[in-house]
Amino acid sequence: MEYVTKQMQTYKTGNIITDQFYIDDDYNVPDAKNDVKKVILGEGTLTVEDMKVVENYIRVSGKLNFKVLYVTEEGETRLSCLEGRIPFEEMIYLEQEPAGNLFVQSSSADITVTTIHSRKLSIKTLAELSICSEGKQESELTVDIECETLLYKRFESKEFLKVFTTKKDTYRIKEEVSISGTKENIGTLLWTEVTGRKLDTRLEADELRLQGELQLFCFYESLDGKTDWIEQAVPYEGRIECYGAQDHMYHQIYPELTDVNIDVRMDEDGEMRLIGVEATLEVRLTVYEEERLEILADAYSLDQICTPKITEEEMERLLLQNHSKCKVSEQLSLPEIKDDILQICHNSARIQIEHTESTEGGIQIEGVLHLSFLYVKADDEIPFDTWQGMVPFAYLLESNGTADDMRYGLTYAVEQLSVGLLGTDEIEVKAVLAFNSFLKAPVRIRNIKEIEFVPFDMEEIEKRPGITGYIVRDGDILWDLAKKYNTTVEGIMEVNDLESGDIKAGDRLLIFKENMSIL
Repeated sequence: MEYVTKQMQTYKTGNIITDQFYIDDDYNVPDAKNDVKKVILGEGTLTVEDMKVVENYIRVSGKLNFKVLYVTEEGETRLSCLEGRIPFEEMIYLEQEPAGNLFVQSSSADITVTTIHSRKLSIKTLAELSICSEGKQESELTVDIECETLLYKRFESKEFLKVFTTKKDTYRIKEEVSISGTKENIGTLLWTEVTGRKLDTRLEADELRLQGELQLFCFYESLDGKTDWIEQAVPYEGRIECYGAQDHMYHQIYPELTDVNIDVRMDEDGEMRLIGVEATLEVRLTVYEEERLEILADAYSLDQICTPKITEEEMERLLLQNHSKCKVSEQLSLPEIKDDILQICHNSARIQIEHTESTEGGIQIEGVLHLSFLYVKADDEIPFDTWQGMVPFAYLLESNGTADDMRYGLTYAVEQLSVGLLGTDEIEVKAVLAFNSFLKAPVRIRNIKEIEFVPFDMEEIEKRPGITGYIVRDGDILWDLAKKYNTTVEGIMEVNDLESGDIKAGDRLLIFKENMSIL
C-alpha cells in the first residue's frame, strides 16, 4: 500500500501583543550646545535591539532616540537642535507561547520635553510596542491511496493559501531636492523630518515593484541668520528581487522607514541649495499562491473493514486583499493660541488603533489621529511654538467575504495631511488614512494519515438483512449510506433509478447488500 501525499507550507501569525510603558530620564545638554531657554519641539522613535522569551515574558531591550528643537539663551533669538539616546528594557507578559519568531509590528513614542534648568532637560516618554509572532508550518496531506485491495474512495476539493516565499529585504532610497528660488540659501539645518507616504507595491515576474513618496520637511537657518523652511514631496520608485514570483500571486508586506539621513549640498552655481535625502525602506514580505487540491476524505472496502486514522490539519484560504482609504475632516477650536498664531509651518500626524472588530460588513476600526503642528507666533523673543492634539475616527473597512474566525493582517499610514487656519482660533484638519488588509479564514481538514484493515466478521455480515428500506434524513449523503450498508453509491442509484447522487430528507430508498444476487 502506498500513500500519495502532498507537502503544503503555510504561514501562521500569532496574536498581536500591545504594551505601553514609560521611559523617563534626565538629559544633560552637551557642552558644545547652547543653553536652553524654551523647548519648541520634541520627537522620539524606538529602536528595538533584542527580544527574548523569558519564561512567561518577552524581554525587549533597545533605545529611545530623541531630538529637541529649542530657543537658546543667547542675546538674540536663535534656534538650535540636540539629539540623544536613552536605553530601555521592558518585560511584556505572554498569555501563551508565541508561534514562531517574534517581530515588532509597530512602535510609537509620545515624548514630552521640559527644562529643569538651562543645562538639563527632563525627557518623559509614553512608549507603545505591538509585537507579533510568525512562522512557517509544514503539513503533509494525503491525496490518494494506491493498494491491491479494491477501495471505494471519496475526495473533497479544498482551496488553500500556500506560502511561496517569505523574506526580509531593503530598498535604499537616494534622492536629491533643490529648493525654490524664493527661499534663502541653507546655512544650518535646525530640524528635519521625513515620513513615508503613498506606498504602492505590485508583484511582477521575479520582483516586487515599489512606488511611493517621502514627505520632506527642513527647518533651517540661512547664511545671514534668517529662519526659513521647505516642505516637499519626494517621489521614488524601485524594485526588490523576488525570484519566482508571478503577477497572479498575492503578497503581504510590513514596511518600515529607517536610517534617514539629510544633508545639504552645493548646486552647479556653488550655492547651498540642494538637499540630499537618503533612507532605507525595510520590507517584511510574504508571497502566497492559491492552490486547489483533491484531498482523500474517506475510503472503505466491501471485502474488509477499513478504519482511517484521522489527524486534524489547519490551513488557510484567502477571503480578501483590500486597499482602502478613510477621509478624516475636523474643525477644531483652539482658544489657547487665539491671537497668537500667525502661520502654520509644518504639520505631522500618526495613527493609533484602539480597537478592531470583525463584523458582517468587514472590519470596524476605531482609533485616534495624533496631530501636531509647528507655527509662527506673534512673539519676537520666541517666534515659534507647537500645538498637539487628537482627532478620533471610526472606519468600516468593507469586505463582502467575512467569517467569524477570520484572521487579518492590517497595516496603516497617513497618506495625506493638511492643517489650515480658519480664523484666529480655529483650524481645519483634513487627512487621508490608508489601510491595507489581508483577510484569511481557517480551513480545517480531516487528513487520513493511514488506514487499518481488519477482516469482516462473516457471521455478523450474514445476519444483516439483504434488503433495507431507508427514509432519508437531513444531512444524509449516498456515500455514507453505501459505506454503512456495505454497498456502493452506484448500486443504490441503480436500484432506485436515481439520475444523480442528490437526495433530500423524506426520500425513500431501497438498499441491497452488494453480494446479493439480485444486483
